[in-house]
Amino acid sequence: MSKLDPLLRYLLHPSRRKIDVFAETLVKGTAATSILIILLIFFFVFREASSLFFSDSPQASPTIQSSGAPTEYNPDSGSDAPAEYNPDGDTLELNKPIAVSSPEPEKLSLFENLFSKIWQPVSSVPKFGILPLIVGTAKTTIIAILLGAPLAILAALNITFFVPARVREIVKPAIEMLANFPSVVIGFFCLMDVATLVKATFDIDFRLNALTGGIGLAIAVTPIIFTVAEDALSTVPQSYRQASLALGATEWQTAYRVMLPAALPGVFAAVLLGIGRAFGETMIALMATGNAPMMSFGIFDPSRTFAATIGAEMGEVIWGSEHYNILFFLGVLLFLFTFSLNAITELYVKKRLMKKFQGS
Repeated sequence: MSKLDPLLRYLLHPSRRKIDVFAETLVKGTAATSILIILLIFFFVFREASSLFFSDSPQASPTIQSSGAPTEYNPDSGSDAPAEYNPDGDTLELNKPIAVSSPEPEKLSLFENLFSKIWQPVSSVPKFGILPLIVGTAKTTIIAILLGAPLAILAALNITFFVPARVREIVKPAIEMLANFPSVVIGFFCLMDVATLVKATFDIDFRLNALTGGIGLAIAVTPIIFTVAEDALSTVPQSYRQASLALGATEWQTAYRVMLPAALPGVFAAVLLGIGRAFGETMIALMATGNAPMMSFGIFDPSRTFAATIGAEMGEVIWGSEHYNILFFLGVLLFLFTFSLNAITELYVKKRLMKKFQGS
């Protein structure tokens, strides 16, 4: 095609050129608007969280007010007063308040409060320790990946190398559709059935715990890991497989020792994406983990995640309060973790995968 062809097409079909320009402008405008909206959302979240550290105005926190005054006795009210024994006949000072001494609650600095072990935002002295939330989030995520990743990778190996093509065309789309399954349905299934099964199997005290939540998250991340891992295994050159079989290896040895190591960067990227999904999942964690911020590493104890805390408390928090800013701070931590995982996947793992297949 010569350089004069676009000019000739424009001269011969000017109306078509206008339609192309309009479509191109529409696509660019839509993309720019979408990116701008996403940036504004990030700006709003970071701004609300930054008020926790950089605002000079006093934070409004919910406090429990107590006057400490005793109930007064009023003989004119007609109520029955208890009889009192007074042998000296002295006049009782009924209207004098009785002083009640209570220890002054210890007030922590912001960082001491954030890194404490108690999450109790509604109290006379609110406590915002995020360590139980970190432990709960890490615990359920690790359980989900330990259960879901091996299952998804083995399923991807089976579908890619051992199943006839006709069966693969049916099974693969069916599993991929599960990735879009509503998380509230999975959470309800865990709440009603999985929790009962876990309690009966292990004879434990709590129906809803980290293990039940981890199983629910594993159900959610398995289709994602399967889809990406299957794509990575399918892109391995078939010459690897043919060479291995020609040397006398079995199908399983070829799949496990040749094809899987060749696709390892893509499989690793699939696991990272699964971790990001499990880390940020809200509804399943809210319904199946017990939703209790306990500083416990036991898998049979209830737990609470970052996402579940934001989902449960954001609707009832006082706007502009310290509690409000800390919930946005949790959102920032959640965003930074998932963003780091996606950045590692896109900038390092996929880049290494491309270099590996290009032989550089």
